[in-house]
Amino acid sequence: MSRLGALFLLPLAAAACGASPRSSPTPSPTSVAGPRVEMPSGAVYRLEIARTAEEQQQGLMYRESLPDRLGMIFVFSEASVHHFWMKNTMIPLDIIWMAADGKVIFVSANTPPCKSDPCPNYGPEEPAPLVLEIAGGMAAREGIGPGKRLHLRDVR
Repeated sequence: MSRLGALFLLPLAAAACGASPRSSPTPSPTSVAGPRVEMPSGAVYRLEIARTAEEQQQGLMYRESLPDRLGMIFVFSEASVHHFWMKNTMIPLDIIWMAADGKVIFVSANTPPCKSDPCPNYGPEEPAPLVLEIAGGMAAREGIGPGKRLHLRDVR
C-alpha cells in the first residue's frame, strides 16, 4: 500500500474505533468511568474493589508500584474494627478508614512495608465498613484527614 493510501485510511480507522486523531489520550477527571472516589482536593481516583475475603486478603500485595490516581477500596459487609498489615506489600501506602457516608475516620499515612514477621497492625479501634488504600503520601497531598468526606461513585 502506498503512503498516501495509508494516510487516507488512518483517519477512517480512528473514526471506526470512535477516536479522533486530535483527541486527548487522558480523560478529564469528570469523565472517569467505573468505580472511583473524589478527593477533597477535587482529584478523582479510579478504584479497584476488594469485596471477597480472598480479594481483601490479597489487597495490594506484591505490587512494586501504584499508578497515579489509582487506589483499592475494601468494602466490608459490616462496620467492624478492621486492622491492616503490610505483609508482602512492596510500597508505602496511605490507608484510610471511612464511614459508610465516606467520612474519614482514621488515616495511617505512609504506612511502611513489613520487613520482618510479625508485622504490625494498623487502624483505629472504631468500626469502619470502608477502607481505601492509595500510594503513600497522597492523603496529605489530596487533603484527606479525619472528618473530611470522600465521595465514592459506582462502588456499591
